[in-house]
Amino acid sequence: MEHAAVDTAARPVSRDGGITTNPAWLKLKSAATALQALQSKDGSIEDTDAHETARSHVADLIDGVNELSPLFPWDEEYLAAVRADFTRWVDGGFGIPDFYDALVAFRPEQHRVDGLTHLVVFPMYTQNGSRNRHVEAVLVEVLWPEFIAELEAGEFSNKLFVPIRFIDFTSGYDTNAAVLFPETVAMREIPPFTWGAIFQDREAARFRRVVTSASDITKLDLPDDARELLESQQLAEETFVMWDLIHDRTHMRGDLPFDPFMIKQRSPYFMYSLEEMRCDMTAFRESVRLERQLTIREQSNGDPLTDAESAVLRHAKLVQYAVIFDRIFRFALTGTRSRNYDGLGGQLLFAWLHQHDVLHWTDTKLTIDWDDVPDVVVALGDAINELYWRSIDRPKKSHWLAAYDLVCSVLEPHPASAWARGLDDETLSGLPRGMTDAVLDDEFPLSMFYEALGKKMGDVIESTSGITGAD
Repeated sequence: MEHAAVDTAARPVSRDGGITTNPAWLKLKSAATALQALQSKDGSIEDTDAHETARSHVADLIDGVNELSPLFPWDEEYLAAVRADFTRWVDGGFGIPDFYDALVAFRPEQHRVDGLTHLVVFPMYTQNGSRNRHVEAVLVEVLWPEFIAELEAGEFSNKLFVPIRFIDFTSGYDTNAAVLFPETVAMREIPPFTWGAIFQDREAARFRRVVTSASDITKLDLPDDARELLESQQLAEETFVMWDLIHDRTHMRGDLPFDPFMIKQRSPYFMYSLEEMRCDMTAFRESVRLERQLTIREQSNGDPLTDAESAVLRHAKLVQYAVIFDRIFRFALTGTRSRNYDGLGGQLLFAWLHQHDVLHWTDTKLTIDWDDVPDVVVALGDAINELYWRSIDRPKKSHWLAAYDLVCSVLEPHPASAWARGLDDETLSGLPRGMTDAVLDDEFPLSMFYEALGKKMGDVIESTSGITGAD
């Protein structure tokens, strides 16, 4: 499959605001929004009386794509396929939409150029946002600084990873959604997925808002470089790109069961917690290693660091702050208490740091012994990696029980937990789903510390819905 060459001079400059006020974009965005109001949850338009109106909206949407296409020559094949898929949807009577052809033609991973823009239009749901597979339109900009390009070209190869920031979007992204994944698109069959995109500006912006508030509330004295991370949106975005680059590739690397994501399996939610923590602990570990290696190089009398290596050294330390602060302040308190695997991961890290005597909550003030933190966090990663290494020789149920024991060695389970009391023989000898059903929705309740902090942080966390780097 051939793609248009990337002409960087042709791309719209979002920072100057031109494309967001372009009449063609406004027409397209309005048409997509109008279609959402007519669509059922599966993306179809069941009310035949609304079809004439829908045809008009699709015509406006296609016109908008036509007018904007010259701004995105690298997406020429994709945008042509989008127009064809919308036309086929209309001609088929607005049934469940099928955008397989357009999805296969969209290849943003082949154009990872810093500042490059894409127009993305699909019937899709947005993870952590709308669960309706409605037409969404989003303008995005690629983040690909030189030091990230060098990391990815070296030992952190990840050909599927596409870091992006928002330019503008329809309502499905006016939520907590921070990813653009191909599996969310309405399609007739599932192709091999070749990319996954993460909105680094949203991750960075909500991190900065939540952690700034949490550090004030807990009276945490921040190191100068950590404070700089909270004060700079650009620095935070670049830090999250590095974190996610390493995290994302880890899901398929290491001593793993055949299916680390447990796709199409129903598993105890703490298994997902440990998988996400394994990837975060790997990002933390690699950042510690890079920081230490490059610091030795910098302090030696050998060749000076390149500009990219200096940037890696700076961001390696910042990734460590980001992993800790995002996990213990934002993840732990975000979302409901119903099988919240990201929340559990945050609780686990906080308690591990506290129990290893590098995090202290004394006299209503939080302090962290930063010099000792790296090795303690790496030790948590070691414990999770040991669990995974041993899982290869264990049956699934035994692996689940061992994983539960690991979490219980750090966090207190619910007093009414059947798992904590010990599952009966009937459950253990039955189908795996019986064990999963026995897990409480809030198997590991918030500690008293988090209950108190949550009351003060709730409004701040809620305020980050829909946030972007421009906010």
